[in-house]
Amino acid sequence: MDSTRYDVAIIGAGISGIAAAKFYLDIHPKCNLIILEKDASVGGVWNQSRVFDTFYTQSPLGTWEYSDMPMPQPPEQDIFNGVFKAKYTSHYLNDYVDRHLYAGQTMRQRISFNFRVQHVKKDNAEWTISGKDARGEVVLQSSKLIVASGLTSVPNMPFLPGQESFANPILHQIDFGQSTVLPRPDIERITVLGAAKSAADLVYDCVQAGKKVTWIVRKTGTGPGFFVSPDPRVSPGTIYALSTIRFMTTLSPSLFNPDSWWNRFLQRTRMGRKRMEKIWESIDKSVVEAPNFNDRGAEARKHGFQHLKPISPVFWQNQGAGLVNRPNFWDTIAQNVQVHYEDIEELHKGNIRLKSGEDIPCDAILCGTGWTPSLNFFDQDMLADLGIPQPVSNFPPEKAKLWEELEKDADQQVLERFPILAYPPDHYHKPVTETPYRLYNGIAPLSDSSIAFVGHVLVANYFRLAECQAIWATAYLDGNVKLPALEQRQKKVALFVAWCRRRYLSNGERGHWMSAEQTGYTDRLFHDVGLSSHRRFWLWDAFVPSSKKDLHRVRAEYIKKFGRDVNSQSSEKGIEGSRANWQTRNPLQRSYEPTSPLQVQKTASPTRTITTASISPRPSISSTTRLRSSSARPMRSHWNWSLSRFSKVVW
Repeated sequence: MDSTRYDVAIIGAGISGIAAAKFYLDIHPKCNLIILEKDASVGGVWNQSRVFDTFYTQSPLGTWEYSDMPMPQPPEQDIFNGVFKAKYTSHYLNDYVDRHLYAGQTMRQRISFNFRVQHVKKDNAEWTISGKDARGEVVLQSSKLIVASGLTSVPNMPFLPGQESFANPILHQIDFGQSTVLPRPDIERITVLGAAKSAADLVYDCVQAGKKVTWIVRKTGTGPGFFVSPDPRVSPGTIYALSTIRFMTTLSPSLFNPDSWWNRFLQRTRMGRKRMEKIWESIDKSVVEAPNFNDRGAEARKHGFQHLKPISPVFWQNQGAGLVNRPNFWDTIAQNVQVHYEDIEELHKGNIRLKSGEDIPCDAILCGTGWTPSLNFFDQDMLADLGIPQPVSNFPPEKAKLWEELEKDADQQVLERFPILAYPPDHYHKPVTETPYRLYNGIAPLSDSSIAFVGHVLVANYFRLAECQAIWATAYLDGNVKLPALEQRQKKVALFVAWCRRRYLSNGERGHWMSAEQTGYTDRLFHDVGLSSHRRFWLWDAFVPSSKKDLHRVRAEYIKKFGRDVNSQSSEKGIEGSRANWQTRNPLQRSYEPTSPLQVQKTASPTRTITTASISPRPSISSTTRLRSSSARPMRSHWNWSLSRFSKVVW
């Protein structure tokens, strides 16, 4: 059994894990840091084995990338209204870990691939991580631990009565990219289970492959998800705007908005609430009108297309959501997919029987049924102490009583500040079977300052979230965040959990849903650390979308405020030289062909690395930025169009 000690261990090499490692190494370039990744490649949900042809990003080109390294331009045919195929994110992340060099090691060389973490515990101020890799059983010790295992690592597989006698493949979306379901000629009829983005991607891909597709959305659930176009001229752009433009964030009753006169007007006066409701009614209308659920003719009704109409209003986000990433998405579904809004009674050989009594012949079942928290390497006592989800039945009664009292008081505060949340619509509410996340700022346990959780909140853009959480987590683990007293932190955590439940209904029960709060949340993280260089001047700060450019000066500001590890010996000349090599290369010569880790290590050269201080205070405009294609350029005008339209609605 191998045993090794590290300064910092990070579980997960997805977007959040990579960002956490990068910023920690920026500040401590010579620390002994290891990243433990259960898959054979980086990326998490975006790794090479999980992407497939119709899997697209949910954020547009220019925003779906880290702030210190631009993503090269994908081919025109793989971009739709700014969003693009997921495989380019996979290639980008692989490139990223190869190009960042600290103390003679790239980030890739610090990753232990195919490492299955089995158990994590705290012994004598040290974290002990037990797992298994190609060497066999391995035990690691670390002074500090960052958990970046994410929200989309462990599939939520539904229990299907009779599945043992079904005899045909049953796969989750996590395995779809590497499966042989589509090429197999003996699989002609495919049924997809699920109601949100993962299920929609699977349905569309199967239709494009020429399969006969049935889509089942269970009746005992929150109903079909809502899907909006990334083009604001089709859907008014507010789903983006609510999370990226500070003025637009005021249209959501958010704990992260300042208690200003404008927010009090919108949230606590009848006139303000009416204006806000009018805007949300406009959004709901656009979501329903774009697919034309009810007026596509007899053939679409026969196919059950109308069953995909969302049940709950978009404002409450009680259901799943996603972007429409192909121009013919709705036409393809309406013309080629049989939709059922019903529960499954049982499976038997090659057949699905619905509660209605209808039988559906089926050669394969694909499950786009979501995910469960990837935290099963902690024991039950540790889960309770750290404040992360566990079965309600296992939660200690004394802790349950404490949080019940705190959250009851917090709920009253939420309703006083946001009266609209007292009147949710009639809706299906998922049964509560697990405790919520109870982490300070969605990152820090209340009981231990040597561990941080990153990537365990749900927002619109994970790249920005990952960088901001990485900065806060580094400051927190280094003791550079001034925390309130324990009692105050408990009250703040209880307030967030109570607000989350009221604001997002079923989705809020887990205490991590912030789809419209990204900018306010990241502003709070920076405020805690005492950073402000991400803010702009007055009107620009309020009305221009937050972007990766906001973060260009944050690293330098952090180092000026807190300094770097005294062992760091990087020279400014080497830093700027490496950055220049990256930015002046011809982007058209860059290849997105995936490269194996061995090939990368053999061919590494100074021009293929970014050193420990890869961000200058004011970066020049690179050739990559200038060469953004026509598919990406319209996004700025779309923002302007969106703001113009919504200013008319507001006033």
